[in-house]
Amino acid sequence: MNLREQYEQLEEKILSPLATLSKNTKGRIKKEEKCKVRTDFQRDRDRIIHSKAFRRLKHKTQVFIAPEGDHYRTRLTHTLEVAQIARTIARAIRLNEDLTEAIALGHDLGHTPFGHTGEDALNKISSTGFKHNEHSLRVVDYLEKEKGLNLTHEVRDGILCHSGELIPQTNEGKVVKLADKIAYINHDIDDAVRAGILTVEDLPKECIKVLGKGHSERINKMITAVIEHALKYGEIKLTGEVGEATWELRQFMFDNVYIASEAKKEEDKAKNLIKELFIHYMDNPNSMPKEYYDKIDIYGLERTVLDYVAGMTDRYAIHEFTKIFIPMPWQIKF
Repeated sequence: MNLREQYEQLEEKILSPLATLSKNTKGRIKKEEKCKVRTDFQRDRDRIIHSKAFRRLKHKTQVFIAPEGDHYRTRLTHTLEVAQIARTIARAIRLNEDLTEAIALGHDLGHTPFGHTGEDALNKISSTGFKHNEHSLRVVDYLEKEKGLNLTHEVRDGILCHSGELIPQTNEGKVVKLADKIAYINHDIDDAVRAGILTVEDLPKECIKVLGKGHSERINKMITAVIEHALKYGEIKLTGEVGEATWELRQFMFDNVYIASEAKKEEDKAKNLIKELFIHYMDNPNSMPKEYYDKIDIYGLERTVLDYVAGMTDRYAIHEFTKIFIPMPWQIKF
């Protein structure tokens, strides 16, 4: 018996009936020989961490576009916070931590430059529409390493269903979906206070009374509520008094930070930048890198342009826009 098989047996002994066992995975799109050391979900986690799309998250917007300061969240730090919260919940109710972590680390791989602002711009300008969760799945299925990462069904499902009305098939996926919201509600408050957009006193008093005034206190209240509900009822939900306060606080953030705040005034510029890049590459496809231009025959022009623009980091998108549209002083060569 190899190490993977030993670990699969251990999962059977220690995990809850609510958990997804590695040995029971529905498999991969393309069959491949199993690893002798790692379970399938551990292998998926490693593939995501070593992907280029994962590394690019460090230069993609979370909420505030190109903030001046080292302590504001990026899409990468958001992803890591989601993974930490999700693993805490998964461990407490004895779900599969490896599956939970893999989904969490991969859930935002398809995010555009400038976060939801870029997503909205591509969604409006493309004939097919654009959703970051669907593109995250496309990244792991087709774009990474030219042929995709060939992840398991359970990880792919969790990535696709982490946002919107879709419901993940596994409890691990449901945990990540909740952890995503817990993470961004709290760390976006933290960033908004740091930026001077909010003060703690601005937060809804009834929510703070239930959840707590401090950042870690609020996160702990939400995580504990999810764990207690799961242990009592066998389902992954954030309900009751803590749930009501959480969703009210989330709405407050939409009304006062995500949609209407001083820090969002650059969004129209970002949307225009994304739209102009999209139009340019549609009209001049040969100006894309060869690795993308060569895929036009496979995926079609519009899909390839979407893949290229969506994969950009904030700073690379700004660099390309500057190179294409901003006139540079002519220099005399001596």
